[in-house]
Amino acid sequence: MPVTQFDLPEKYRYQNGFDSYLESEASPGALPIGQNSPQKPPLGLYAEKLSGTAFTAPRHENKQTWLYRILPSCSHPPFTELSADASPESMTGGKLHFIPNQLRWDPFDHASSEATDFVSGLHLIAGAGDPTLKQGIGIYIYAAGKSMDERSAFYSADGDLLIVPQEGALDIRTEFGWMLVRPLEICVIPRGVRYQVHLAEGKPARGYALELYQGHFILPELGPIGSNGLANARDFQAPVACFTTDCGTTAFDGPNVYNVVAKFNNTLFATAQPHTPFDVVAWHGNYYPYKYDLGRFNTIGSISYDHPDPSIFTVLSAPSDHVGTAVADFVIFPPRWLVGEDTFRPPWYHRNTMSEFMGLICGGYDAKKGGQGGFVPGGASLHNVMSGHGPDADSYEGARNAELKPAKVGGGSCAFMFESCLMVGVTEWGLKKCCKVQEAYSEHSWGGVKVHWTGEGGSGSHLL
Repeated sequence: MPVTQFDLPEKYRYQNGFDSYLESEASPGALPIGQNSPQKPPLGLYAEKLSGTAFTAPRHENKQTWLYRILPSCSHPPFTELSADASPESMTGGKLHFIPNQLRWDPFDHASSEATDFVSGLHLIAGAGDPTLKQGIGIYIYAAGKSMDERSAFYSADGDLLIVPQEGALDIRTEFGWMLVRPLEICVIPRGVRYQVHLAEGKPARGYALELYQGHFILPELGPIGSNGLANARDFQAPVACFTTDCGTTAFDGPNVYNVVAKFNNTLFATAQPHTPFDVVAWHGNYYPYKYDLGRFNTIGSISYDHPDPSIFTVLSAPSDHVGTAVADFVIFPPRWLVGEDTFRPPWYHRNTMSEFMGLICGGYDAKKGGQGGFVPGGASLHNVMSGHGPDADSYEGARNAELKPAKVGGGSCAFMFESCLMVGVTEWGLKKCCKVQEAYSEHSWGGVKVHWTGEGGSGSHLL
């Protein structure tokens, strides 16, 4: 019998819908009726507005939520910048290096120390733009060996964070409620939202993340596909309100100290406030964390000939100011049927005006061979603007000579791609040998590409 959310613990029950206007209350009567900020909110709560866009943003773009909490989030001592030891270079990544070479990494190390949690295990590997201008993206690898402390919280003022677990489930407590995010699921934590990451299985966790400095993710337009397909709005899930009452009697007087770390312009700041940030009793709005099961993606493909553009695998998109061009697309390559006739079925060789950062959650990818020095789960690759790439030599020969009958590819596998119109720089951390850059990636992939030329002519010849 299928498991429904009503079979799960109450804290893991969700509300469904993408970009929907939702409301939730953990105590009956906590939400005011007919207005947002009454003189005395119900149950002695404070009303607090959380805005993800300017107040005057167009209605269809406007993002905001009203929170009803025991104490307002401003009741804390001043933030202070963490020391270099507590705010490691790996968070900012150091100088960005813009290089045309194709890059690939072996699987990134798991957290080997119980001292490493989600925040301290978050490493910037590539990026572009500037969070102070709210332009660009940051691409991260995370590896955590322990849960965040029960009396801690983290938020980023720099952007929305898309988290892609590769190993280990994350039990994420947010101001809005809880989300259990397992491998083959994703979640998005909006800019400014406080949260706390626990290792649900008590095992080290590893994965990928993309921070979006500008705008917010939307579902891609479907165009001629029609009204359904790809990621459907009903399959996105938002948490329900869940709160604790670890609060002092006044804003700065209480026994329950919580350490709150803020990421602000790729620098970490901290404060120790004497009350929990997870005291939201009720909320309503359209600016909230959400999760999505990648297994629910409705894959679209060609049923006649030719491999279609990878844009048909887009789950979420963050559009730029130029129509049809994205600051960031999140694309997946799930199990799917290939039936194209007289068709080279893997992705073709290409050079792209977009930058492509690719990761592998599980299984194998049909255009790259695994094994030693290959593309394997937990690893990644980066093909920057106009850097040529495509199937490795073995994959090409196999697909060129394959018997063309209907075949399902990617069984037990899921690869993904962060794609951006921006030229992406690689951090110094990302280029270090300890980060396991494959120095022979190009040679391993394309050094054995064969010449199949059967036409006439040679050096210096012309076709007139």
